[in-house]
Amino acid sequence: MELVDRADPDLSISRQAQLLGVARSSIYYQPKVDDYQLELMKLIDEQYTKTPYFGSRKIAFILGGRGYQVGRRRIQSLMRLMGLEAIYPKPNLSKPHPEHKVYPYLLRNLKITRSNQVWGTDITYIRMHKGWLYLVAFLDWFSRYVVSWELSTSMEVDFCLTAIGKALAVATPEIVNSDQGSQFTSLIFLEKLQEANVKSSMDGRGRALDNIFTERLWRSVKYEEVYLKDYQTVQEAKESINNYLTFYNQERPHQSLGYKTPAKIYWGS
Repeated sequence: MELVDRADPDLSISRQAQLLGVARSSIYYQPKVDDYQLELMKLIDEQYTKTPYFGSRKIAFILGGRGYQVGRRRIQSLMRLMGLEAIYPKPNLSKPHPEHKVYPYLLRNLKITRSNQVWGTDITYIRMHKGWLYLVAFLDWFSRYVVSWELSTSMEVDFCLTAIGKALAVATPEIVNSDQGSQFTSLIFLEKLQEANVKSSMDGRGRALDNIFTERLWRSVKYEEVYLKDYQTVQEAKESINNYLTFYNQERPHQSLGYKTPAKIYWGS
């Protein structure tokens, strides 16, 4: 998944990363994949989007029924690479990094009545023709408005920091809810929220439904955009996803919003 021309005498790697809109560190991330692995990852992504409560055992069984000879351990490995975890509760599967702080879930029984009361954030896998990307978004729960988003070729925290920086330039929420992923429990990310006087709320492990609005956003992004395309480059993916999310915010009516658009509800116009 070559992103830059390392021999280009006129553009440095830093400048090319800037133009691509990705972190410079992610330019050096070159995963070793083959066509079969990419095909498996696409199939896992499609199945997980359809049934996020299926774990590696069921996904391996389903793929086996479709003629793919792949064991559960390989499915587990690929799901970790893709940042996927089944939504059912699982006791103490992993422990947070010892330097990372986990906050309690603040949204139970909370009535959400206004924009910028609660934002949710999450990361999802975006497939390409050769390779993949990760997409992070900050979603206003009241209006379903995508306040900001970023793409990256790796799961490093950089693109999450860029996205929250852009989001906080738009507005300041009362609460940001996330899962317990290392990006959102990292000190540098949490400090960004603390500096803005934003409360952190975190789902229980394996409880993606605690962030249900963002999960619904991912389904829309996948079925209405990603699965209809075959991105050849990072820039193509970025431009196409930008067009879709602009449409999502500005033009796509939501039944749950009385067939109004997220932008209309968010901005109150």
